[in-house]
Amino acid sequence: AEKNPELASVLKSADLVLPDGIGIVYAARLQGTPVKERVPGIEFSMAALEMLAQRGKSVFLFGSKPGTAQQAARKLAEKLPGLVIAGCEHGYFKPEEEASIVERINGSGADFLCVALGSPKQELFLARHRHELNVKAAIGVGGSLDIWSGNLKRAPQFYRKHGLEWLYRLIQEPSRAGRMARLPLFLVKAAVGKKEDQNG
Repeated sequence: AEKNPELASVLKSADLVLPDGIGIVYAARLQGTPVKERVPGIEFSMAALEMLAQRGKSVFLFGSKPGTAQQAARKLAEKLPGLVIAGCEHGYFKPEEEASIVERINGSGADFLCVALGSPKQELFLARHRHELNVKAAIGVGGSLDIWSGNLKRAPQFYRKHGLEWLYRLIQEPSRAGRMARLPLFLVKAAVGKKEDQNG
């Protein structure tokens, strides 16, 4: 968001922003505005799906590699029998196909939309189509479809409890090393920003 003004604007205008990463929790402490606790997006999303299942409501799963959303849908349907899967769509599409994807989501009649395009693509997609989508609520779920589908495993409780879920994910996906390496720099900027605020 620091380097992408459009994303910064989207985050500021969102109805809800979760402190999903441990880096955000540490940065908030450094800034003197601590958040109560980390709220993993996957847990928030699963709680929403459980609530939908209890009420017989529906979800549309959009994103990830071809076949992943369908696999996730099958696993979720087994785990949450009351949940209606309104539709699935993979996240590999051309810009000119975006309008037809929105039409498919709307045509499905889904109550809830989970978008797994990675950040910032998922946030920007939701912001662009915020007023066109007919769903009651939508959320960017990052890699949740990969976990719900069984393609990736979520970190064991030990890693989650100690703020090391990022490390477990890095072990599973070494290609994320560059992204993970930016976390210490982010924390340094948060600390420096706080010091400048105090001096300014």
